[in-house]
Amino acid sequence: EVLRKLDALGVRISVDDFGTGYSSLSYLQRFPVHTLKVDKSFVDSLGGGGDATMVQIIVGLAHTLKMEVVAEGIEKPEQLAHLKQLGCEFGQGYLFSKPVEVDAAVEMLRSGKRF
Repeated sequence: EVLRKLDALGVRISVDDFGTGYSSLSYLQRFPVHTLKVDKSFVDSLGGGGDATMVQIIVGLAHTLKMEVVAEGIEKPEQLAHLKQLGCEFGQGYLFSKPVEVDAAVEMLRSGKRF
């Protein structure tokens, strides 16, 4: 009920580390989820000849359910290229920036830097 109220207020809800731990397909039906976050353990396999199957499945599932996808832990340009090819809309990781304070993050967003 709390998630539905947040959704009604316009809060976007993400399932973090999708495909690992306690994440479940049932969450996608029970809760108003907007975004799936692909766990770094799956991203690590990209760009180095590893298996992209799980990332491809997660991206496809999210898009079928009209959700966006965020890939976590992007460290190499090859991973980013592969994620773009798979249709992943968003990413985070050291390739873009080390963790920064709020003011630095706001400045990065204002600068409009694109990858």
